[in-house]
Amino acid sequence: MTSPELDQLLLDPTRLSIVALLAAARWPEFKFVRDSLDLSDSALSKQVSTLSKKGYVEVKKGHVGRVPRTWLNLSTAGHLALQAHLKALQDIATRSAQHASSDGRSGSESPE
Repeated sequence: MTSPELDQLLLDPTRLSIVALLAAARWPEFKFVRDSLDLSDSALSKQVSTLSKKGYVEVKKGHVGRVPRTWLNLSTAGHLALQAHLKALQDIATRSAQHASSDGRSGSESPE
């Protein structure tokens, strides 16, 4: 059985945070995501563009009254990528714990 591979795009902590937040919300406003992750407009815009090109994030623009708004959504491909990435991270953690326990390490010992 092969382990899932880490998604290179989601190794970036900012992109992983964006995808994780979008996994828990449906079509939140750009402003909400920006404020929740404490990012600048330009930083979020750049990362959303990268995620959108990969097909992980959907972007919808419109207006509320006369005020322009942008909404973001995690696509099906984005959900699948996040699940696989988290599974790969979990597999790494599990293997590490198994290796440490088979060596008799508790994790709190210092090197000799």
